[in-house]
Amino acid sequence: MYPEKLKPGQEVRVISPAESLSMIAHDQRELAIQRLETLGVTVTYSQYAEVDEASVEQRVHDLHEAFLDPNVAAIMTTIGGYNSNQLLCDLDYELIRRNPKILCGFSDITALSNAIHKKTGLVTYSGPHFSSFGMKEGIDYTWSYFRKVMTEKAPFEVEPADHWSDDAWYLDQDNRTFYDNEGYRVLQKGKATGKSLGGNLCTFNLLQGTPFMPDLEDSILFLEDDLLTDPKTFDRDLQSLLHQPDFHKVRGLVIGRFQKESDISLDKLKKIIETKKELEGMPIIVNASFGHTTPRFTFPIGGSVTITADSFKARIVLNHY
Repeated sequence: MYPEKLKPGQEVRVISPAESLSMIAHDQRELAIQRLETLGVTVTYSQYAEVDEASVEQRVHDLHEAFLDPNVAAIMTTIGGYNSNQLLCDLDYELIRRNPKILCGFSDITALSNAIHKKTGLVTYSGPHFSSFGMKEGIDYTWSYFRKVMTEKAPFEVEPADHWSDDAWYLDQDNRTFYDNEGYRVLQKGKATGKSLGGNLCTFNLLQGTPFMPDLEDSILFLEDDLLTDPKTFDRDLQSLLHQPDFHKVRGLVIGRFQKESDISLDKLKKIIETKKELEGMPIIVNASFGHTTPRFTFPIGGSVTITADSFKARIVLNHY
């Protein structure tokens, strides 16, 4: 079930299922609103978006209200953080199913987006938070793919960004460090079409053994992790996912760029992948432009994607989103 695309005159609601809007600087909020308003939409905040340490009840209220409000066409999360998975048992999935609309965020929001897809069939989105659009420079790639996914329907290829950054841009917008992007890297060749799932690996793994874990059959997994991971942690987190009963039905793997502090180089990642017999014969593309570095592309949770990994070029195509 795909939500309707975003159209001029509609409303985008900002909610805080993890960390509070109070941590976002006012000038960054204004810039994010200005950017979104170029789509012809109105941006509003949920009732408890700015409450520090909002209760489960308050956060669930805001999500339900956003889905119920007929004026709201898209729901964006303020930022990631922790504990979106606290909400999963209290959500009214039938309410969400009856009122399908865009839900977009990443990082800790991985728990929400994948659980909602599993319980309702609604396609959700791993993409920028509302706060992401408070960035002054280095945002064009992120904005371009967000706009395309939210407003268009035709299949398209996701090209790698030409640059990337891993700085604390929200602390100093005027002194940024950008690096040239080497593009996708192929660790294992092949071609596959399937349902895109995943997001932040350690958060995705929180769904294991619960009713909220999506079925992995015929999926293409998009996985990334932040600076709290390292080679050994990523190795065991990946292995935990490989132990899922239906992992043998996964068709392909796309891994997002790691943050510098994680110390996961291409060589270290290759060695980790080579130890996983469960991944043999599966196309694997790494160094993709999504995750906790910037910029990042938006992809659907539950949509259809095709990946091609060969000696000449790696390709990621969003078929239905």
